[in-house]
Amino acid sequence: MHAFITRRRLLSWAGASASIGGSTACSTAPAVPAPVAAAFAPTGRLRACINLGNPILARRDAASGEVSGVSVDLARALAEKLGLALDLVVVDAAAKSVVTVKGGQADIGFFAIDPLRSDGIAFSAPYVQIEGAYLVRQDSALTDNAQVDRPGTRVMVGQGSAYDLFLVRQLKAAQLVRAPTSPTVVERMLAENADVAAGVKQQLQADAARRGGLRLLPGRFMVIEQAMGLQAGRGAAAEQLLRAFVEQAKASGFVAQALVRHGIQGAIVAPAAPLS
Repeated sequence: MHAFITRRRLLSWAGASASIGGSTACSTAPAVPAPVAAAFAPTGRLRACINLGNPILARRDAASGEVSGVSVDLARALAEKLGLALDLVVVDAAAKSVVTVKGGQADIGFFAIDPLRSDGIAFSAPYVQIEGAYLVRQDSALTDNAQVDRPGTRVMVGQGSAYDLFLVRQLKAAQLVRAPTSPTVVERMLAENADVAAGVKQQLQADAARRGGLRLLPGRFMVIEQAMGLQAGRGAAAEQLLRAFVEQAKASGFVAQALVRHGIQGAIVAPAAPLS
């Protein structure tokens, strides 16, 4: 089924410049072949898993309950290109998003690329890059990221998050302790008297401003590459189209406009990636 598709054809299917309102509709764009659309969505509706654990990508409005964000905009745009209705499967943690897509409860998701997640999920190239940072108490003796990895230092991180997966490999002396979700990292750090909180720089900045008595260490300890992912086994044509869709979303300005529209700081559009 469409095992090989030319780069030009992929871009024409994925193509059409994105409007600021979030649509990628274009009356002259060729329709995606039905078998490719069906590979994305065997149920006939595109099920997109949205992770609220990363506020740069998605959030829920406290008053209306509506979920919005860059990942939601991308999911809607992809559903429109495929000619499918969209269902949002909302979770509160990255680890749950991985399980949901791998298990087939959703067709696509939005993930930080990590080797431990590549089994069962086919990733696009990244669409945004996000900084990971450390937060400490105002009176902490820590002044630099390099000082964190020392015996006796306890680092709070969201269970199964990109930071968790990265720091498991990187930290040799410090101890990792885990909060249930990334948004609860600072709360659990304070409650359990951990020394450091690790997470999305923007989230930590907001927590520090809200609570007081906290500060971020200068710089960053990692750059997170956020990509779209499709449940593995949906076929080469679907995987190629997803990659082309992401590249077009970056090149057309769609991702950059979405970041501005949602007031996101601390993330940048990822560089273009070649399509094989």
